Amino acid sequence: MECLLQRRFTARELPLLRVRVEECAAWAGLAETRRGDFVLAVDAVATNAVEHAGGEGALLLRRVGDELECRISDSGPGFSEDVIPRILPGLDGATSGRGLWLTRLVTDRLAVSTGAVGAVGAVGAVGAVVTLAMRLR
Repeated sequence: MECLLQRRFTARELPLLRVRVEECAAWAGLAETRRGDFVLAVDAVATNAVEHAGGEGALLLRRVGDELECRISDSGPGFSEDVIPRILPGLDGATSGRGLWLTRLVTDRLAVSTGAVGAVGAVGAVGAVVTLAMRLR
């Protein structure tokens, strides 16, 4: 396991965060054809953390075996994977969830859990931890 990037962020820092994630993904060897999808997915989850969970989050980006894994945590109310739409939001009457739906679509692995005291990268004692990953090859 190799840590590539670890930082807290707010809405103001999202543009720089996208750049840093793209740079780290390239350095880790994520194929250029998948890199844009990875950055888009990370941005969607990070934006959700800022918009729905108190205005800040924490990101941990690491290489784990043959995957590039990103864990984003926040101190908001938390949520479960059940809220992620199965079909494109809007077609089923949903008015939100497009970012998470897209993240599930383009990544190889997506998991949602509740934050906990001492969780790696956790901002607070509650909230959500969203882990997404893509295979490097």
